[in-house]
Amino acid sequence: MAAYIAVSALSHEGLVRERNEDSLTVGPWTLCATVTTNPQTLLFPLGVPCVVAVADGLGGHPGGEVASALVARELAAVGPVMDGEEAVRDALQSCNRAVFAAAAGDPGLAAMGTTVAGLVLLADHAVVFNVGDSRVYRVTDDGLRRVSVDDSPPPSPGRRTTAMVTQSLGGSFGLTFVEPHVRSAPLAAGDRFLVCSDGLTDPVPEQELAELLARHRTDVERGDGRAAFELWKAAIEAGGPDNITLALVRIGA
Repeated sequence: MAAYIAVSALSHEGLVRERNEDSLTVGPWTLCATVTTNPQTLLFPLGVPCVVAVADGLGGHPGGEVASALVARELAAVGPVMDGEEAVRDALQSCNRAVFAAAAGDPGLAAMGTTVAGLVLLADHAVVFNVGDSRVYRVTDDGLRRVSVDDSPPPSPGRRTTAMVTQSLGGSFGLTFVEPHVRSAPLAAGDRFLVCSDGLTDPVPEQELAELLARHRTDVERGDGRAAFELWKAAIEAGGPDNITLALVRIGA
């Protein structure tokens, strides 16, 4: 088999929220504000740009699910031409303008917004990006290494969760410029990444996530469906206080 990308993903409302405001992009496929507990594993050839991203609609604002779905679909549409850092920055700025434009056209969506985090997978490297506090991790033999940058203040002593997001796509009443975090990382066969919303990382410590990923390694041709399920299960067992969306990415040879 030629080099390929295997992505195992799911999205769920958790145990507290009434609806799911998260959305997910995997190549041309999107899962917008819907619920599944059965991880889907998708395969793509390595070489053509492939975007994997999670968008988390802002809680406490109207239309979080609308904003996240808009961004997920926009990234899916432009994914095949996002061939480098500048193209990713341009796409995120376009998403930001689109969220504000949609909010301006509907008073019921005023100040809607979303975070976003993800990867564009290219032939020999990945472009990592985020706006807000959804995250991207590289999965290594030593555990998890965060490669995104949280747009939020550090948590208070004794708390795992953060109080606010300092940057998002949309999220205010007037158009606000964003400064996406964008960087390139080398890519090779066997590399693994985790892309997720804070509904996973707030209730489950990073060390526990790393231990679960190490414990549930799967055959590369089967993807990481079992590992994705176990991560979701850990968030549910920790109370499931928020929507949970995650994608496990593996580069196969």
